[in-house]
Amino acid sequence: MTCWRRLRDWNEAGVWQRRHELLLSELRAADLLDPSRAAVDPGHIRAMKCGPAAGPSLVAGGKVGSKHHLMVEAHGIPLAAITTGGNRNDVSN
Repeated sequence: MTCWRRLRDWNEAGVWQRRHELLLSELRAADLLDPSRAAVDPGHIRAMKCGPAAGPSLVAGGKVGSKHHLMVEAHGIPLAAITTGGNRNDVSN
């Protein structure tokens, strides 16, 4: 439980976002990112505790869930990630 609380607190404090931005900045400076080709793909996750981003899913029989949308560059390095309700259209993100 302590680990879960620590991860939650760090997430709320923006620690992971700042670390990701720093990593991308260093990769850009070293010319190791290839943004010429990018891919976006969502994954549907069942929302057991129905957090603020949860919504009814069209693919899971209306069960509450969320979608994690991930954008990666040509080598698979994550550029961005967002979470939306399970019924959100991928094109609108």
